[in-house]
Amino acid sequence: MKILVVYYSMYGHTLQMAKAVAEGATISQAEVMLRRVQEFPEVDKIIDQNEFASQVREQQKNIPVCTVDDLREADAVIFGSPTRYGNMCAQMKQLIDSTTQLWLNGEMEGKPAGVFTSTASTHGGQETTLLTMMVPLLHLGMLIVGVPYSTPGMIHTEARGGTPYGATTIAGGKGELQPKSEDLEISKVLGRRVAEVAAKVRS
Repeated sequence: MKILVVYYSMYGHTLQMAKAVAEGATISQAEVMLRRVQEFPEVDKIIDQNEFASQVREQQKNIPVCTVDDLREADAVIFGSPTRYGNMCAQMKQLIDSTTQLWLNGEMEGKPAGVFTSTASTHGGQETTLLTMMVPLLHLGMLIVGVPYSTPGMIHTEARGGTPYGATTIAGGKGELQPKSEDLEISKVLGRRVAEVAAKVRS
């Protein structure tokens, strides 16, 4: 059983979450594939001028770029993207927009899917990003898996991540914050739940 975790990260927050999701998805008989989405050449030039973003890019250089074949071969897929004006980033949207043939052939139908995101602030669009990420996945016929409120840490009032729609974290306006341990634990739960649902679907 193959579980694909595919993400985009410029400042490392979504990368940390992706690794936690992948750890959670590593259940019995599960092969977890961690993939990043292709960067735009024009954004690469911007990253060249940003020391912190350049360091994060270096950290990811050995993580393969996701392909349509990776999506095709996966039994479940968990998508991670930072928010851009309440939506997923363009890099992730480009990957999903490249799945036309998979959609036409029904190759993603019945596969479990999950989503996670990072935002600059508490009200930076976490839930709208997760919900809009789900829309094309529903068009592909995927089965959306969320995070139940029975998960420890889900019911809270302090400023941090965690929603029933998927895992989240708050990065800060300049990326100065790091995912809290609770955010990463919820990320692991998301990964585990998607993998468990995938195992049940396959059985």
